[in-house]
Amino acid sequence: MPNVSLAPLSGRFLSFAEREEISLLRAQGYGVRDIARQIGRNPSTISRELRRNAATRGGSVDYRATTAQWHAQRRAKRPKKAKLSTHAALMRYVHDRLAGAITTARGKRPGPQVAWAGRRHGRRQDRHWARSWSPEQISNRLRIDFPDDESMRISHEAIYQALYIPGRAALLRELSMCLRSGHPLREPRARAGSRGKQFVTPEVMIRQRPQHVEQRKVSGHWEGDLILGLEKSAIGTLVERKTRFTMLLHLPRMKGHGALRKKNGPALAGHGADAVRQAISTSMQALPSKLRRSLTWDQGAEMSQHARLRAETGLRIYFCEPRSPWQRGTNENTNGLLRQYFPKGTDFSRYGIEELQAVATALNNRPRKALGWRTPAEAFNECLSSSVKTLVASTG
Repeated sequence: MPNVSLAPLSGRFLSFAEREEISLLRAQGYGVRDIARQIGRNPSTISRELRRNAATRGGSVDYRATTAQWHAQRRAKRPKKAKLSTHAALMRYVHDRLAGAITTARGKRPGPQVAWAGRRHGRRQDRHWARSWSPEQISNRLRIDFPDDESMRISHEAIYQALYIPGRAALLRELSMCLRSGHPLREPRARAGSRGKQFVTPEVMIRQRPQHVEQRKVSGHWEGDLILGLEKSAIGTLVERKTRFTMLLHLPRMKGHGALRKKNGPALAGHGADAVRQAISTSMQALPSKLRRSLTWDQGAEMSQHARLRAETGLRIYFCEPRSPWQRGTNENTNGLLRQYFPKGTDFSRYGIEELQAVATALNNRPRKALGWRTPAEAFNECLSSSVKTLVASTG
């Protein structure tokens, strides 16, 4: 047997010293959990080590540290051939479930014929029609279709690596368009976790928002967002949490839209940070201070001037966690109602202030079950009247 390396690995892997201790404890008759407890490892780690790296050459299953270390180093050698590239039957099964053609009863292939573009991002276009099982579905279905054939096994991670790592030479990168996400590139988790907006700090996150806001007992707390249309058009929405009263922000395109944009200049589509701040400020300054307490938004770049907006209106700005739209549930529900008037795939720039006000009026005069079948306009007028009375009493 060749010499084994005794160089310490990272703490993620068992070291030779740990394997020696496992061997001694095993010879003394200790169980898996007792061994794990004594060396400070998870019981599943010890169980896997005893099963995979045991010595079997003598006809019996024994665990010896030197043999286990040799097995671990042999298995860790790279590069290794992908299982899909060496197992033809498994390759056909995975390929057929991932990229197999959909056919009609007459044997025709429906759907658009889409060519591989190789882009990570781009304009909306037709998607490739295929069977499109996910790698996890393929991996788990193999156990049902081949219960007695252990060679017909592959993890979903191995399928992803066969798609995204060119050196694996198992599946073509083009087949990534059959995945539900359709992404031709894979983004590391560390990069996704570190993504964030520089203007969002812990002090303005939604967890810092007072608890009474969640209970909807006090008026003046708003939620906001943008709904987007074609050609980078957008409409801003503001919804009061207690009364569900809705205001729509007119965000027209700025002068020069469609021409060559100046570097680091304003967003000419009309829903950049400066345009959104001005629209919110204009709408909110028409209300009493009692009705503009806070505003909750997602982490869109259109709110990068939130500090200036707070100085102008007195609104305390809070931001939701990334990919957590339910933290603005009232606003998300209202946006769904607005899609009846502004469906996806239409250009919102053709609507002016009068049209937006008409839609907002229609929405605010619809009875709502959450308000005891009162309308948001009626509930908001009550809050407005009470705030005016309070202001008159305090000044008188």
